[in-house]
Amino acid sequence: MSTDRDPAPDTAAPLDLLGIGIGPFNLSLAALADGVPALRTAFLDQRPAFHWHPGLLIPGATLQVPFLADLVTLVEPASRWSFLSYLKNRERLFPFYFAERFHIPRTEYDAYCRWAADALPSCHFGHRVDAVRWNPDRAEFDVDFTRLTDDGTGTPHRARARNLAVGIGTVPHIPDPLRPLAETPGVAVLHSADYLGHRDRLIAAPHVTVVGSGQSGAEVFLDLLRGRPAGQEGLAWIARTESIAPMEYSKLGLEHFTPDYTRYFHHLPEPVRDRLLPQQWQLYKGIDHDTIAAIQEELYQRTLTADPAGAPHWPDVTITPGVAVRTAGRMGADRLELHLEHDQQGTRTRLTTDAVVLATGYRERPMEPLLAALDPYLRRDSRGRPRVDADHRLVLDPSVHGAVHVHNAASYTHGVGTPDLGLGAWRSAVILNSLLDQAPYPLPRRTAFTTFGLSPDRDPGHRPARLGAQRGPCHQPA
Repeated sequence: MSTDRDPAPDTAAPLDLLGIGIGPFNLSLAALADGVPALRTAFLDQRPAFHWHPGLLIPGATLQVPFLADLVTLVEPASRWSFLSYLKNRERLFPFYFAERFHIPRTEYDAYCRWAADALPSCHFGHRVDAVRWNPDRAEFDVDFTRLTDDGTGTPHRARARNLAVGIGTVPHIPDPLRPLAETPGVAVLHSADYLGHRDRLIAAPHVTVVGSGQSGAEVFLDLLRGRPAGQEGLAWIARTESIAPMEYSKLGLEHFTPDYTRYFHHLPEPVRDRLLPQQWQLYKGIDHDTIAAIQEELYQRTLTADPAGAPHWPDVTITPGVAVRTAGRMGADRLELHLEHDQQGTRTRLTTDAVVLATGYRERPMEPLLAALDPYLRRDSRGRPRVDADHRLVLDPSVHGAVHVHNAASYTHGVGTPDLGLGAWRSAVILNSLLDQAPYPLPRRTAFTTFGLSPDRDPGHRPARLGAQRGPCHQPA
């Protein structure tokens, strides 16, 4: 890491906003804050540089959202930090224009974000945040962080901030039955987040099992299938879901990823939100239609070669939804055995394989270790989770005058759009607007044709005023 290029932020005076973590969402906040000169901001990340899911930057894989879901465009399309500005900076506007792409390659999105992160003066990599405390004497947050060096050591620093934005991302989820194997060195059980680093080894393995039916599982399965010769595929794809299902991508269905739906979901009673969210899995855990079509086409092409008797050649592939892994263990030195159960049939069997790729998704990274000193001030819901208000602020005790905003950490309060890149710029604008007396980014009153819910005291077509347009209290109940 280059500490000369990325010095510690100025800590002499309190910051208006300090961001913890620099993923796409806090990077969006940094980009939009760059257009508000009145704000003093800094964003810290312990990594040496920006990288977005590097283990899944599979050649040919694209974003599942249009390129307009960049860091800024859906709020401020004229920003210097837009994807089109990146293309202009790289002298690639005309090639992009003729390519007629709406969904860009993941590798290109990663490069775009890295361009912004490298150029934004408020972004500081190689800075690990160690602790956050509320200082009642100064009415500020004290943020202890370590400026890391190449040898892994570092020097301690302290920053003061009136407000925080926590964007610490997600962590790969390993199912409990497979955790012991995944944590054993040398055993070929890995999460899809690490796929590219093990790709050559997996393609060479006699048999590979992919677990999980979401987009990552489909992309890993397709890449492995394409890398193995006909007749020697040696692949199994299993998942708990009842089917290999496409993502909901209808025009009106996508309106679940609008600010209108986010506001509607946030105002639902807590038990209703908890019941509703798991039922909406196909809105964000399905597979895009092009990937499903590519898998079917690859499999179909492999049936075109007939055996000597004229029967079609069926590839050595097993695709089985509705299956859960009960237990797993090693067989001898190299092989693995998965004990499976089919939910609908109630049947059980064993699957022997040489490697397992767990495309089992991600979980929101717990904020509690980082915010442990703030725990006495946190207000929680009936299940002990931090409450989050409509402006994406943790609900704190009224004695805390600063705000702690959160990115991608509260699906249980803000719904399926919480991790969606298409809502990132809007959420960043809501956060910035809530910090200032005059909103720097006016937001639309209405964003969907669908009217979500009914109001007994007004016309169902009425829309509330935009969130974050005026300065408001930080501690209203969620």
